Amino acid sequence: MNSENIQLPDFLIADLYRNSLVITGEEPKTGNKITIPGKTVTETGWYLGSNLQKITLVVNEKEAVYLPDDSLQFLSSILGACKFNIGDVAIVNHHNNPVDYVSLKEKLSPGFLLLFGVTAQALQLPFTIPYYQVQKYDSCQMLLSPSLNNMLGNSQEAKLEKSKLWLCLKKMFNV
Repeated sequence: MNSENIQLPDFLIADLYRNSLVITGEEPKTGNKITIPGKTVTETGWYLGSNLQKITLVVNEKEAVYLPDDSLQFLSSILGACKFNIGDVAIVNHHNNPVDYVSLKEKLSPGFLLLFGVTAQALQLPFTIPYYQVQKYDSCQMLLSPSLNNMLGNSQEAKLEKSKLWLCLKKMFNV
């Protein structure tokens, strides 16, 4: 894919550049509403996306606010294959915003929880889950996976990780 032809949705651009865009008029306040044709999104600051389908993705990225560009592009393509987009999910970077499962459940009400490079213990879950095993708990389907970085590129190892993830996502989302 040619990186010069990537078009990001309006809500994603607004979310990525919320603190660096010039705003004229009154000063922004916490919890600003961003209007996108057909929907209103509440600006949160601690997660990326609109959480429209109650799918929470938790990552652990030291070098990015949410995700590095290459990981975000890969994630977007995987979501697209599942008939979702970034607006359907909430991406939480556990490194920058450590949260536990109870907090995620209260604030985001996930029906699906995907952990990339984050352990069940990091979310204070009362159990462990092996990678690539869909687990139901508290009305939520969970999946643990290695970091998205392990799936980037065309190496044999990356292809194997991608295929394992894809098989689980097909099962979770009935694709």
